[in-house]
Amino acid sequence: MMITFQGFSKQKSPQVLFENALPASDPGTLEQLKELSSRRRAIESINQNSFVTEAIAREMSGGLTSRCEQNIQKVEQYLPLLGNLIHHVNIVGDSLKMARWISDLKIRWSSSLAPSSFFHLSGPKLYQMDNLHFELGMTLFVLGALLRDQALEVLSTDLVQSATILRKAAGIYQHLAQVVLPCLQPELAPERPPEALISVSAATTLVCLAEAQAVTVKKAEQKGNTGGLLAKLHYGVCEFLNEAIHTLNSATKQCKDISSLTDYITTCKMLHELLCYKYLAESLKTEGKIGFAIGVLCQVIQSSEKHTPREESWRLVYNQVIDDLTVLLRKYEHENEFVWHEKIPMQDELPVPQGVKIVSSILYQPQRWERTLVFKM
Repeated sequence: MMITFQGFSKQKSPQVLFENALPASDPGTLEQLKELSSRRRAIESINQNSFVTEAIAREMSGGLTSRCEQNIQKVEQYLPLLGNLIHHVNIVGDSLKMARWISDLKIRWSSSLAPSSFFHLSGPKLYQMDNLHFELGMTLFVLGALLRDQALEVLSTDLVQSATILRKAAGIYQHLAQVVLPCLQPELAPERPPEALISVSAATTLVCLAEAQAVTVKKAEQKGNTGGLLAKLHYGVCEFLNEAIHTLNSATKQCKDISSLTDYITTCKMLHELLCYKYLAESLKTEGKIGFAIGVLCQVIQSSEKHTPREESWRLVYNQVIDDLTVLLRKYEHENEFVWHEKIPMQDELPVPQGVKIVSSILYQPQRWERTLVFKM
């Protein structure tokens, strides 16, 4: 991951008290609804200012020292309880009473992808949907985002673990797109958060896979793999991101304010394309085809001028890679002028990069605590 996008995990949600909205028929059900509210309250605190000291947070989490791991634990402790509630609500079936009780929960979430989340004068804009699958979907989206943050946290110390965590995040977003959000689509309100769209979760799955492969490429670079293989791996990242861009096209028709995510994906794709061509040029040079090496470098540098990254930190990385390629190009041109005298091929004669994808998502398997819930119907 040469650049980072940390805009996935900033959602906020007001308090939800399940025991106030859902009338329990027995003390056991009431106790479980209170526990559900308590576990959710822990999630509500994730993006709020916390006055809990590091020592207390570590003790509460059973010894976890990473704040990111502590937050992941909070979400993972809530989800089985929420899954059990959804199971029992589904058993009740279509009921006007149950629909009213779910509405009384006032499930509201802000979006971390919509710019209005940051500039709304009275605080983050909140989206309400009277459906427990909305609650499940947003919670899973947060879990996937926290896993991405954890992958970045361990990147400098354990590349294999970082890639594995990203594959787990991809599995969560895949589960969202294929299982959870389709249940929600018929009830979507005209105004909806991007996180509630199937296309956004599907695209985010591909982003996580691209990031996992990017980490794997970094590991391959450290092992001293050859330019030809590295070129194919980098272009495999590009293929994941190209597919993500295509998938997001339908999301932009429904939700036009996700340009920051789109720009991140585009910038990532361009960066890995630049690196692909760098290694392709080095491979061609090794094969004695310096004219072709010069041609592919000229082609990709010219193409890179069409894109300007949005974020300053992204521009710095992007421009540095272009500068490195320009230095390599000048070196090859100088060597060709004085030693090889090879003709530079026309653009349509240049080799086309071939991509290889070597990562896949790790299947997400939801857990459910099987506890009986009985409501006053």
